[in-house]
Amino acid sequence: MSMKNLLRVTILALIISGCASNQIDRDQSKKHFVRYGETIIFIAWRYGIDHQDLISWNNLTNEGLIYPGQILDLEPPQNFTRVNRKKESEKKPTVKKIKDSIQSNRDGWDLPTDGKIISKYNSNSATMSGIVVDGVIGQDILASSSGEVVYAGNDLPGFGQLIIIKHSETFLSAYGYNQDVYVNEGQNVKKGQKIASMGLNSNQVPCLYFEIRRSGKPIDPLKLLSIS
Repeated sequence: MSMKNLLRVTILALIISGCASNQIDRDQSKKHFVRYGETIIFIAWRYGIDHQDLISWNNLTNEGLIYPGQILDLEPPQNFTRVNRKKESEKKPTVKKIKDSIQSNRDGWDLPTDGKIISKYNSNSATMSGIVVDGVIGQDILASSSGEVVYAGNDLPGFGQLIIIKHSETFLSAYGYNQDVYVNEGQNVKKGQKIASMGLNSNQVPCLYFEIRRSGKPIDPLKLLSIS
């Protein structure tokens, strides 16, 4: 083989190798290795996915029961269709819509703590898709609306002690940078109930990170808070 042809083969091999490596990275990024203490809603919140979709994509039963060591697909399989969910929603579209509306807005939404909003919602941010409210260390953090605590811990880097509350099959709210947490996973909380105390962000500034998600996607909390 001539030197010129050898060079071509080498370059081609490097390109193919690079493509294969990129494909592996992409495939790995589409999966999640379940760790102890994680819940389906927490994982869905972390990746910005509707937890109902995550349940369907992985054929989970028992309302999304998962176990440590399990590998979850973060994208729908190639042959996945939404036929079943679509048919279900077509049967009772009005009932589901009313149910979500009642559960998420029956008593409105309140700002979880007193203070000035020092960072507003940014739809272009992949990690900071909520608002930041300033205050003082130890300040009360209250549930913005009634719901069930589905996560309380510090497994998500950058948010400190984090609480996630499920208000309906559609709405979730998250409270980050907490110093102390006063609720447990599985606990039902009322709007205005004390759930935590204010802590420090990564810059050692006392504040609260607050986020609301609808069907797994962040929305501007002020649009709900303004009508509470």
